[in-house]
Amino acid sequence: MAALKYAGLEDTDSEEELPPGWEERTTKDGWVYYANHLEEKTQWEHPKSGKRKRVAGDLPYGWEQETDENGQVYFVDHINKRTTYLDPRLAFTVEDNPVKPTTRQKYDGNSTAMEILQGRDLSGKVVIVTGANSGIGFETAKSLALHGACVILACRSLARGNDAVQRILGEWHKAKVEAMTLDLASLQSVQHFAEAFKSKNLLLHILICNAAVFGVPWSLTEDGLESTFQVNHLGHFYLVQLLEDVLCQSSPARVVVVSSESHRFTEIKDSSGKLDFSLLSPSKKEYWAMLAYNRSKLCNILFSNELNRRLSPHGVTSNSVHPGNMIYSSIHRNWWVYTLLFTLARPFTKSM
Repeated sequence: MAALKYAGLEDTDSEEELPPGWEERTTKDGWVYYANHLEEKTQWEHPKSGKRKRVAGDLPYGWEQETDENGQVYFVDHINKRTTYLDPRLAFTVEDNPVKPTTRQKYDGNSTAMEILQGRDLSGKVVIVTGANSGIGFETAKSLALHGACVILACRSLARGNDAVQRILGEWHKAKVEAMTLDLASLQSVQHFAEAFKSKNLLLHILICNAAVFGVPWSLTEDGLESTFQVNHLGHFYLVQLLEDVLCQSSPARVVVVSSESHRFTEIKDSSGKLDFSLLSPSKKEYWAMLAYNRSKLCNILFSNELNRRLSPHGVTSNSVHPGNMIYSSIHRNWWVYTLLFTLARPFTKSM
């Protein structure tokens, strides 16, 4: 093939030559896909053999992978001073033989974020992840950034946010990541963050409401609300309202609200079945940290459901998600009893 010769390689598999109008390409992760220019569509399977392939090994010496303004991967040969959209490793592909799952689920509790994103090119997508300097938020932000997305790490501490940015850049120096200050315990901070983001004139394709506190002593925020309720729910509620117009302009877009299965173990209605607002932001006398957390997680789900009902006609979907049973993270750091329980449970939990 002429394209292979241009890349400095010979055709090593003439039996699988592509039909006219087809082109072989690769993703950032090295997975091979096929573009049909006549019908303007792409597919993972070879149009003749039906096989799936991935490239093997690293790029040859002197080659570098880049992404153009349309999000398409191309390759630079610095030695011979040329560029090509053909991966020079395509002559050394290996067949992918995926094992069909024995259950109906493609992914389960052992799946990693990188596995789920495998083969996806998120170039051109803009993502905000709250609480992204550690834990689930950091792993989410890192995985999305390593697949090409432009990721904003919205963190209470800008210093810790910048440290997280450097850790991601340490894995891929071309990752598009930035830390911005967002303190959900301050509605003014939420407003300032939204204004600062809008001033960048970016689209917003994914907003992940991840940040949360757990087991904290009773305290009031500067807005006069109980801290767990405001940080876990109300701050995110306000953030989505402020960014709703950007989400709609960016459609298809999505909001992901990280909730918890513990939302089931609570109630926010009084004896007559009406919503009791005093339960959402209780006084110190009526405060119990675990109940406050559970109630905030229930609010997350109710909010996400209603948000999806209102915005899905505009191309913005919303989903709430339980990240997994007893994931070992630093969320338990506020009380030694929780730390002890999480430490005992650690052998039975998912890793970050």
